[in-house]
Amino acid sequence: MVMFAAFLVGLFAAQPVAPAPVALKADAPKLVVVISVDQFSSDLFDEYRPQFTGGLARLSGGTAFRNGYQAHAATETCPGHSTILTGSHPTHTGIIANSWVDQSLTRSDRTVYCAEDEHVPGSSSSSYTVSPLHLRVPTLGDLLKQQSPQSLNVAVAGKDRAAVMMGGHNVDQRWYWDGKTFTTDLKSAAVPETINKAKVAIAGAIAVPQAGLNPPPFCQAKSTPVAVSPTLSVGAGRFARAAGDAKAFRASPEFDGAVLAIAAGLIQELKLGQDAATDVISVGLSATDYIGHGLGPGGGEMCLQLLSLDRNLGDFFNVLDRSGIDYAVVLTADHGGMDIPERLRAKGVTDAVRADPALATVEVGKAIAAKLKLSGPVLLGDMAGDVWIDRSLKTADRARAEREAIAIFKAHPQVEAVFTSREIERLPVPTASPDQWTIEQRVRASFDKQRSGDLYVALKKNVSPIAKPGAGYVATHGSVWDYDRRVPILFWRRGAAPADRQDHVSTVNILPTVAAEIGLQVPASLDGKCIDGVEGVACPSH
Repeated sequence: MVMFAAFLVGLFAAQPVAPAPVALKADAPKLVVVISVDQFSSDLFDEYRPQFTGGLARLSGGTAFRNGYQAHAATETCPGHSTILTGSHPTHTGIIANSWVDQSLTRSDRTVYCAEDEHVPGSSSSSYTVSPLHLRVPTLGDLLKQQSPQSLNVAVAGKDRAAVMMGGHNVDQRWYWDGKTFTTDLKSAAVPETINKAKVAIAGAIAVPQAGLNPPPFCQAKSTPVAVSPTLSVGAGRFARAAGDAKAFRASPEFDGAVLAIAAGLIQELKLGQDAATDVISVGLSATDYIGHGLGPGGGEMCLQLLSLDRNLGDFFNVLDRSGIDYAVVLTADHGGMDIPERLRAKGVTDAVRADPALATVEVGKAIAAKLKLSGPVLLGDMAGDVWIDRSLKTADRARAEREAIAIFKAHPQVEAVFTSREIERLPVPTASPDQWTIEQRVRASFDKQRSGDLYVALKKNVSPIAKPGAGYVATHGSVWDYDRRVPILFWRRGAAPADRQDHVSTVNILPTVAAEIGLQVPASLDGKCIDGVEGVACPSH
């Protein structure tokens, strides 16, 4: 697969030197690199760690937490990314899901995408104007630029919501894939030459066919076809791609290579980490998620992806090494993922199953409408998770519909629990170790009174909410269970001693830990706290 960093290195002329910054810590790294690997569960990290020889091997040799957590219930891309650099759970970031229902909207589309500005005329949840509007808290980069205005805050990702939620409100450059090329919501920012060159290189790569990868022996052992439907099997793909197939490019190791190449080029062109100010670049790598959804995380395709990612990260870090930049790295994930039930059952997970289509919110709503003789959808939402009751119903009918919905969901053998918004709201936000949280506490950490549903439905463990798999979507995440919550959290800086940590920490701990490393002041109201014992980090007294 193509790695574009080598193509981009060495192409850029010197840039003007910025004014002297407000000092942070004297020994602070000059560049903080924060990487999120979308759908990179701790289960995958544990399984593949012995195979890593490149960038993931390097980071594993730092302070490595295998028991990191996206502690909340809404284990989706947008909420997960919103926790990584804010130090706050979704209940405080306001990012409760990838999208939610807002019945007060006057537009016909009542679904709000997490990274859109729905007030822009003509915007919808599927054709939107990208914006950090819904993020209610500052990110690391936002706080850094407040204390050190000369510091630069840059974000690049395979998904707009990753770049927005990690970069925040005050970014100097933000780039993400829009399905065809890399674009930005910062219309007034100058376009770096890195972007222009990358667009040409990526378009050229997509224009030619890809023959596919030859799996090494370790991956060959995982490359067994598994049928998910009478017409669809997964597990033995090698990322062969027809010329012009941008969607297949997105769901391949090439995609992360392109994002890392752009990150390397922006670091060089913008001279990140090369003056007295500490800069931050957040990098969202999305291919693992697209591959996990389309093919499942347990087959030969994921094996090829993770070994390619390890190699591409190694190339990326080698570029930074050659630059002489004093940099620190944090790598984590926005969530984990559940493998396809068909493969899980073959591995002995006997209760792995696909959800009953009758559990879909729209189907339950239809059943309630028929029984209670109500008009309208009655319930809004997708399969499980947040469920909204139609506000056009009369008050008494809403109460009847809620009681009936609770009864239907609770009676189903695939449902673990149902909570009302009133039950969730009265709970305090949990502060204990994330492995000790109850399901209700996990939901509370995702709850927002203005945005969350009237009900929250949790499916039982190993029940996939994808009732009917199809091409490109056979597996998913989003549950309250640890296969979706547990993610690695890796801290690395050159010269730091390795430390394998078994304690349970949360992604909200990342911001205060990095802040302590660089001497950044952070709000006292954060959910996260600095992690004691991370090599090279002196935490303030809590």
